[in-house]
Amino acid sequence: MMMAIMLPSAAPAILTYGAISRKFAEKGAPVVPLAAFVAGYAAIWTGFAVAAVTLQLLLSPTIALSMMLAVTSAVTGGGLLVAAGLYQMSPLKFTCQRKCQAPLMFFARNWQKGYVGALRMGLSHGLYCLGCCWVLMGLLFYGGVMELRWIVGLALYVAAEKLIPAGNRLSRFTGILLIGWG
Repeated sequence: MMMAIMLPSAAPAILTYGAISRKFAEKGAPVVPLAAFVAGYAAIWTGFAVAAVTLQLLLSPTIALSMMLAVTSAVTGGGLLVAAGLYQMSPLKFTCQRKCQAPLMFFARNWQKGYVGALRMGLSHGLYCLGCCWVLMGLLFYGGVMELRWIVGLALYVAAEKLIPAGNRLSRFTGILLIGWG
């Protein structure tokens, strides 16, 4: 499910990697499959998903969840919303968001050759993406980890935040809304 949420928003980086790779191949450089870059990105989000599930299992005796795996406590839900809102306006969020929004610059500064290089770039870009969105993924526990409309809404929001030029302003505005909602 984490991949279903995050891979669409990684499309610009994945497509940019593919285009750069093809240009190198046209000049005779060895071709590294796109899958190597995507595997690094996916590894980061898979690791995050495992950590989130582990945390959920550890906290499940103390935090009540609905059948859709949403917190049932108004205080806990409000805390999740406020925490997400505050993070939406943090310098770390904006630093990571800049890297995610400009994949061409990311590759210009971080290009590495070969399979290991592609995997490392995928891991690195995945970490920036994680830094940008990890708290938003915590909102799955507010709306319901198993609630399809909530999952689709978060996926669309994350994509919008990364793809539109005013993503930083959207993040700030959303942060204020989340704090108020919390």
